[in-house]
Amino acid sequence: MSSAAKPPIGPLSGVRVIDLTTVMFGPYCTQIMGEMGADIIKVEGPEGDISRQVGPSRHPGMSAAFLIKGRNKRSVVLDLKQPAAREALYKLCQTADVFIHNMRPKAAARLGIAYEDIEKAKPDIVYCNAIGFGPTGPYADKPAYDDLIQGLSGLAALTGMVTGEPRFAPSVVADKTSGLFALYSICMGLFHRERTGEGQRIDVPMFESFASFVINEHMQERFFEPPQGKAGYVRLLSPYRRPHKTADGYICMMPYSTKHWMTFFALAGRQDLAADERFQTMQGRTKNIGELYEHLANIMPSRTTADWLEVLSEADVPSAPMNTPEDLFNDPHLTAVGMFPESEHPSEGKVRHIKVPVTFSKTPGGLTRHAPRLGEHSLDLLREAGLTEDEIAGLLEARATAQAAPA
Repeated sequence: MSSAAKPPIGPLSGVRVIDLTTVMFGPYCTQIMGEMGADIIKVEGPEGDISRQVGPSRHPGMSAAFLIKGRNKRSVVLDLKQPAAREALYKLCQTADVFIHNMRPKAAARLGIAYEDIEKAKPDIVYCNAIGFGPTGPYADKPAYDDLIQGLSGLAALTGMVTGEPRFAPSVVADKTSGLFALYSICMGLFHRERTGEGQRIDVPMFESFASFVINEHMQERFFEPPQGKAGYVRLLSPYRRPHKTADGYICMMPYSTKHWMTFFALAGRQDLAADERFQTMQGRTKNIGELYEHLANIMPSRTTADWLEVLSEADVPSAPMNTPEDLFNDPHLTAVGMFPESEHPSEGKVRHIKVPVTFSKTPGGLTRHAPRLGEHSLDLLREAGLTEDEIAGLLEARATAQAAPA
């Protein structure tokens, strides 16, 4: 099923993950684990992961959203409302190293997949609750989605502080960032187990994870007690911190050090700004960042984007063109590193995927298995878990499991 003649070996090869997550938070975490060599067993209900229905598709249940997040995973259908399916899940857990789900605590307990239930099946399991809110707080059983967490964490308000109107980022940044928190937490749990033999429960709450991510550089005056002012990093809140309009487009630039700024002032013919005491030190520029960025915005329309990129590059002042999402597919650097390779999916035909962005000299990882159809590996995985043919037939008859139709 791989497009590669020789499957790449990743640093997580040999690790088996039972994945009950849906949408983005958990699936993004396990997507990366799969790219790094882990055997991801995606447990889906009879209706499948809702992501199978999101966005364009060539066939029902095989949307682009799922094809991206579902690669390097095997799909088994289990209706966990049925006791026989839960018993089959516990047997799968006995073969696994990691268990991850993103259900609210009460729902997980009702289905028999709380930590205590899974630990009985596999005492040394690394168990991850990919949840919305920490279990000891008053929001513990509230639903959590990316938009809600962007609002709760202060990110939407930060945008409003700059633009005058709160807005959500046009990316599911809370989901994906929280997925990275889950990823490193699981890997740390595996490292601890490697040294001690102990499994453990890990709670990765979206709200707390993303709040810590957003507030880091915005702590500022609130770091001290008593506070020296309100939270917020003044440089990031300047309305002039944005791609700058040139004579024919936009450019992104980031003079940071004193050398950068003095070089830029010279290129712009603005010795008056170089001589201005407010802009000669980092402390002074930070204090007067609004005025400095306003000068920058007024200077940039004097040349074309190409002119600025040429002179700034020659002077080693950090700058870059402003890409649209569509531009990424033709960006010369991303093209050179093969960021969006094409391959042939067994049922969906020619597709383009995203290469692993990090590199390992010994264990590179990568695409070894295309995203599965719903239940494509049900029978294989149940056999691997030790179920007999009669037991599997019983699950099929009760519709507690299902297998994909031939491609």
